[in-house]
Amino acid sequence: MPNPWTGKGNPYTRQEVVDRLNATLAQGQPIIAAGAGTGISAKFIEKGGADLIIIYNSGRFRMMGHGSTAGMMAYGDANAIAMEIGEFEVLPVVEEIPVICGVHCTDPRRRMWHWLLQVKDMGFSGINNFPTHTIVDGHFRGVLEETGMSVQKEFETVGLARKMDLFSVVYVATPEEAVEMAKQGADAIIAHVGTTVGGSIGVTNAVVTWDFAIQRTQEIIDAASQVRKDIFFLTHGGPINTPQDVDRILSKTSAHGFVGASSLERMGVETSLTNLTREFKKVPLPSRS
Repeated sequence: MPNPWTGKGNPYTRQEVVDRLNATLAQGQPIIAAGAGTGISAKFIEKGGADLIIIYNSGRFRMMGHGSTAGMMAYGDANAIAMEIGEFEVLPVVEEIPVICGVHCTDPRRRMWHWLLQVKDMGFSGINNFPTHTIVDGHFRGVLEETGMSVQKEFETVGLARKMDLFSVVYVATPEEAVEMAKQGADAIIAHVGTTVGGSIGVTNAVVTWDFAIQRTQEIIDAASQVRKDIFFLTHGGPINTPQDVDRILSKTSAHGFVGASSLERMGVETSLTNLTREFKKVPLPSRS
């Protein structure tokens, strides 16, 4: 149902987003969600037929030429960056598909219920938990858990989103996190298996194997499915980079689709701009003598 005030799609109710994704699956197509760090990315991702656009603070760093992990660092206000990209770049140009706002749920300076009201008022149709502490591990993860910045706040924010009629599509790294997100009412769960490989700034050494990616993705799906049967399951990261990789992971698991950020936005720009520039450079210069 289009927004009656604008004639365009956003914002959608939670159920409207769910219905759209179910319609995609009913047509025998995978759900494709894409990260967008700029308006032009969002505009042409929509033209390509994506089902959701997700705005992360990491998208800004990615499109500045830096690794997406910059979005996990203290290089800016993650919530403010995502809101700014949405307000001034993406929401004004997207015609019809739902736009999701990345929310840094553990930001101790914000009251999450108050921030989600602003996210909804801006015209976003849902939230995503990024930056996410689910992909932080080791000693530092333990410090975060013990000092008031626990991943529990991400779970609670998803519960708030459900109460506020916001669709939620969330990252998890373990089956245990998937269970907690399912209990809180997450609509879509993304099995995050690591930083995306490839391209100019993708990882090459810190990468998981295909066997791990497939096994962990299915473990996450199986765990959350024990809680609820109405969850959409998506894949992301690690060795999953190309359409052929997505075909592989979907054929080996019971996932419903894929979330591409670097693998859609950054890879597309890197490849197309490089090749287009080379074509211009091939144009011969006529003799002027």
